[in-house]
Amino acid sequence: MGKGAMPDNERKMTSIFERYLTVWIGLCIIGGILLGKLAPTLAKTLDGMSIMVNGAPVVSIPIAICLFLMMYPIMVKIDFATVIKAGRSGKPVFLTLFVNWCIKPFTMYGIAIFFLGFLFRGFIGPDAIDLVKMPFGLDLPVGASHGAGTVVLIEGVKMLQVPLWRSYFAGCILLGIAPCTAMVLVWGYLARGNDGLTLVMVAINSLTMLVLYGVLGGFLLGVGKLPIPWQALLLSVAIYVALPLVAGYFSRKWIISSKGEPWFKEKFLHVLTPVTIIALLATLVLLFSFKGDVITANPLTILWIAIPLFIQTMFIFGLGYGAAKMLKLSYEDAAPAAMIGASNHFEVAIATSVMLFGLSSGAALATVVGVLIEVPVMLMLVGICKRTAGAFDGG
Repeated sequence: MGKGAMPDNERKMTSIFERYLTVWIGLCIIGGILLGKLAPTLAKTLDGMSIMVNGAPVVSIPIAICLFLMMYPIMVKIDFATVIKAGRSGKPVFLTLFVNWCIKPFTMYGIAIFFLGFLFRGFIGPDAIDLVKMPFGLDLPVGASHGAGTVVLIEGVKMLQVPLWRSYFAGCILLGIAPCTAMVLVWGYLARGNDGLTLVMVAINSLTMLVLYGVLGGFLLGVGKLPIPWQALLLSVAIYVALPLVAGYFSRKWIISSKGEPWFKEKFLHVLTPVTIIALLATLVLLFSFKGDVITANPLTILWIAIPLFIQTMFIFGLGYGAAKMLKLSYEDAAPAAMIGASNHFEVAIATSVMLFGLSSGAALATVVGVLIEVPVMLMLVGICKRTAGAFDGG
């Protein structure tokens, strides 16, 4: 057990939001579907409050506010002074970066295209289509082809008509290139990992995303015949990663200097704890209000998306955990290093899918399924870590 760690029987989720996140998400599915049936124009009206470019909605203002509130509480926790000292943690940091950025995006691509584009394609509907936003910066004529899609005019707005399975596939890709969420701090804590190292790796991954998320996203989506202009991904990273990161850095600095670090940690962060999840749940209600017809017409849709995501999670965890053993890491470092790769930064994935493809897109739904399975699967991996701790030094 690490320095300052609490006894194992005291390591549990204290927030009702974290403990029952899967339940809340299930209620959001029901609430969103009911909202879509009872007030079909509400979500559409909210999403219509957008910043327009060339007549196409680019940034939905209500959704952008929700997504900023999801991201800011994560970023304000980052202590950059600790990140700078991370070089002393060499092996686990290298392992996390290698698995997250050199392996995970490509295994997600392969697993998703096998299941969604081949094995489950008939169940999803080989001819089923999805309407997604026209890529930001493009002004193609109606009828033009773009990747696997065709430009169509819907209610006076140009949209891209793509195969539905490719839209789900795009959402999986956006999850696969978004490692590590604030919830990793919870998983590492429950597994009796090195809490300080976990926070450092969360911060390093957040900074790495500023550089690699757009590059890998543009490349893999382009290979998957859903090409996205670079400026769209760069704008997405700027709004949903850089902006809350900068806001978090300066507000953290100002609050600590004026109120002190104990007040910041004990009062301010405590108030922020439920903000991320409340904003997430509000966004999910809107997402499901659009996708209610798809889900009720084919209730197994969520299962078809969940299977490749589950397999990817287990594979990446096994790879990271096994590599940690080979590198002779201590258990305290091995557990969080493996779980950071296994979990997803679903806040960024949801934000990017909504911005790139639209609130009603299959890609947005796929990223939400990532949230749905995150809690039960990661709790299962916490249990695996604790049962196998004895195989590592310091276990």
